[in-house]
Amino acid sequence: MRITGTILILCTLLIHTELTAQNQKIGFIDSDMIIEQMPEYAGIEQRLNLLSESWRDDLREMDRDIERLKNEFEARELLFTDEVREQRLSEIDQLERDRERFLEEKFGPDGEYFQRQRELLEPIQRQVFDAVNRVADRNDFDFVFDRSQDIRFLFARSEWNLTEEVMLELGLQTEELTN
Repeated sequence: MRITGTILILCTLLIHTELTAQNQKIGFIDSDMIIEQMPEYAGIEQRLNLLSESWRDDLREMDRDIERLKNEFEARELLFTDEVREQRLSEIDQLERDRERFLEEKFGPDGEYFQRQRELLEPIQRQVFDAVNRVADRNDFDFVFDRSQDIRFLFARSEWNLTEEVMLELGLQTEELTN
């Protein structure tokens, strides 16, 4: 009797789980497309471009200095004493290390560029997230995926694409979206 009751409870749970899983609504968005349509994004992109261009100018200047020292060294190497030769090579090595350190500090994975990018994009990403939540709540979606990131859909019906609806929620102009 006890085993029959347990089996009955398990069957009931499985059937309920199966029915619940079948009733879930899953949608998706393309957050990159949405963010690119936001007016704030153009300003952020411009600020980041100015910042990175300034650093690229600094890198080009460093490259010119290193190249100049290398050319001077090659032209006069025979005239240098061993001590001067070592000193000049050490200067060149130090400039190259400084350049690499600068490059890492500015453009590395934890560099200023990506920190600044995260800082500037966070408010508009928050707006998109909030709009997605409102659309998902209003339309009873259980899950909404972002197809612009690492998630790849091999197939998705366009009726579940919420990108346009999220853009409308944010007050952005939309064109007919194709998948």
